[in-house]
Amino acid sequence: MHVLPKAALIVMAGFIALPAIAEDKQVTLSVPGMTCAACPTNVKRALGRMEGVKTVEVRPDILEAVVKYDNNKASVEDLIDMVALAGYPATVKRATR
Repeated sequence: MHVLPKAALIVMAGFIALPAIAEDKQVTLSVPGMTCAACPTNVKRALGRMEGVKTVEVRPDILEAVVKYDNNKASVEDLIDMVALAGYPATVKRATR
């Protein structure tokens, strides 16, 4: 029977306990319902309140929002749901990384 040295067990336990490494992702959401002057502010505020969202750039002239987020704390589905809760149905226009 092979027994690992105590130091090796400690190192292995450390790797097992490490959280997943955060990776920033970016998605462009199409938000066709942004038709008034207040709409971009509402969309940006809703997304900006989410845990894991790093930046939000709303482009009302082309009806989209570009969101950089931590994929360990938020998902594209979470972002879409939040925009929908604010009253603006959204779809993925482009996802990167």
